[in-house]
Amino acid sequence: MKKILLVDDEPNILMTLEYTFKKNNFQVYIARDGQEALEILKDQLPDVIILDVMMPLVDGYDTLEQIKKDPRLTHCKVIFLTAKNKEKDIEKGLALGADLYVLKPFSIKKLIEQVHELI
Repeated sequence: MKKILLVDDEPNILMTLEYTFKKNNFQVYIARDGQEALEILKDQLPDVIILDVMMPLVDGYDTLEQIKKDPRLTHCKVIFLTAKNKEKDIEKGLALGADLYVLKPFSIKKLIEQVHELI
């Protein structure tokens, strides 16, 4: 079973993603900010991380920088799922090592397809 970590401070998005990925046979982990995500990553090695940019405590960019420093997570694909739609935001996310940058609002069906293509 593939593992996915969902990181977002918006409860409705987390609920929708959790339900959908569980239906698609993923083991789902949830974090509400970057700090919580980094705690989970100490014990879990997901195949995919879906990461919001704008979150309290530790934002998505800083979280991704920490993920990229961890040699245990080199296999892990990271998708930014965010409302930050300026060209410089997208460039920054991809430059930091995100495998994909998806803008909100998003299609859940397309996101599932994109995750399957990455892994």
